[in-house]
Amino acid sequence: MNGKDVVNVSPSNAFRLVHPMHTVLISCVGADGKPNIITLAWAMPTSISPPLVAVSIAPRRHSHSLIRETKEFVVNIPTMEILDATFYCGRVSGKGRDKFKETGLTPMPARRVKPPIIKECVAHLECRLHSQFETGDHTIFVGEVLEAYANRECFTSTGYDLEKAKMVFHLGGDEFATLQPKIFKPKL
Repeated sequence: MNGKDVVNVSPSNAFRLVHPMHTVLISCVGADGKPNIITLAWAMPTSISPPLVAVSIAPRRHSHSLIRETKEFVVNIPTMEILDATFYCGRVSGKGRDKFKETGLTPMPARRVKPPIIKECVAHLECRLHSQFETGDHTIFVGEVLEAYANRECFTSTGYDLEKAKMVFHLGGDEFATLQPKIFKPKL
């Protein structure tokens, strides 16, 4: 590469170089039992044994205080069918609002944690807080996966059926994409 082939990216926007990121909806509750939803693209598995998943949330976000308070959350996997609701849940604070009611999303009882699952999502990972730590202007919450389940029609023994589950990937700002159902395998 020479200088003409390079686009400089400011360090404060370097995270965009790892996008697109799988978008998730995190459901959580406070001690009062009122559920909330936050949209995140900063989520990832961190361990197989024990099964751990991490989400990164800014302290100013309402869900941050709810997860700290109750030490539980659910990672829900949305599809393009609920993109508008997914976008809304990332743009509006749930501090004084009911995002379930305002988006038409349906809260359903989880199997092992207090926060509800989101019925319209195709998969759910119920988590109990394992650990948390500050990373600059965000907190990483690491949850131990207590239960994990997916809609039978969208998930197979090898993973998601991309013909049926149009996963949401965040490109940046208000732009999203989904994966093509074509599968590529490396030539070894």
